[in-house]
Amino acid sequence: MINNQSQKSGNDSTNLQVQQMVVNVGIDEKRAREIYQEMNLQLRSDYTQEAFVIANNRVKEFEDRLMPKMAQVDGALGAFADPSFQLLLVNAQKTAAATERPADYDLLSELLIHRFKKGENRIARAGISLAVDIVDKVADDALLGLTVMHAVENFIPLTGDINQGLDVLNSLFGKILYSKPPVGQEWLDHLDILNAVRLNPLGGLKKIGQYYTEILPGYVDVGIKKNSENYNRAMEIIKEAALPVNSLIDHDFNNDFVRICTRDKSSFNELTINVAKPYFCGVTYSQVKISKEQINALELIYNLYSNDGEKKSLNIGRFIVEWDKRPNLKILREWWDNISMSITTTSVGKVLAHSNAQRCDKTLPPLN
Repeated sequence: MINNQSQKSGNDSTNLQVQQMVVNVGIDEKRAREIYQEMNLQLRSDYTQEAFVIANNRVKEFEDRLMPKMAQVDGALGAFADPSFQLLLVNAQKTAAATERPADYDLLSELLIHRFKKGENRIARAGISLAVDIVDKVADDALLGLTVMHAVENFIPLTGDINQGLDVLNSLFGKILYSKPPVGQEWLDHLDILNAVRLNPLGGLKKIGQYYTEILPGYVDVGIKKNSENYNRAMEIIKEAALPVNSLIDHDFNNDFVRICTRDKSSFNELTINVAKPYFCGVTYSQVKISKEQINALELIYNLYSNDGEKKSLNIGRFIVEWDKRPNLKILREWWDNISMSITTTSVGKVLAHSNAQRCDKTLPPLN
């Protein structure tokens, strides 16, 4: 990456301009641990002899959580040679020394890994630095509530299959709802004080049923009535575009209708089809993404969907019934629907919540 820069100087002066310098220093885990201990020595003068014993044990536990995770990320150990990373490491060590909560050591580890991955992104770095400072201050229930809110706002299933999608969400929140979610307003005020959220008592959150059916419209849109004129036209489009004959499936919420197996129209470019290729005396099948022409064909079919508002309302009701059949999703809906104000998560809150979510579920994607 090159950051374009301009530079001016007066007469008889010399311009020296560095757009970006990257120094690769070979650091293995042994050297990274040595640097970690060198940074830790700076903390010794901050404590009495008695307190230092406790602090040092906590910092050592943080080290043992951090190092294996850093070693698993390609190039991450090299960050220990970066002065700005070392400064953040010292702050993380101070936070580790001040907390008795073992989960915080994993949380701090995730934050430092985020710091390495975000590299030159100053906005992300600022959020991560501030998040490190409040790890030992955020209450357990407030951190849980913040993480659940972040998960609702940022993670959706990729699949177009309704039951599979709900099962994916149920599994996710089964990991993130690791204890009973907080009630009342004290936890929100606490997060507001820590600058992790901003509260607006005049607003409110969308109910779970409304929110998820808006971001997963493919699950509840009415579809095409079987054996109708639009159905026949859709089958013609499928044939002309060389799409699979099963591109339309029965709608889980109304057996008289069919739908494309998608969560929304924007995800058509993610769909794949099986293509047969000759292989010795037989054939082999491979999955390939659908073509631009096939995407256009699916969009034409989606535009043939019925716009019957009453039927869609019935589908939304059936969606909520299916939602509540899954215990973790039912807990989520009952909790979320009782939050009585608008909440905006700050950059600090997002980094903290995402790190905690990844601590709970290692398969989650990195923070965008």
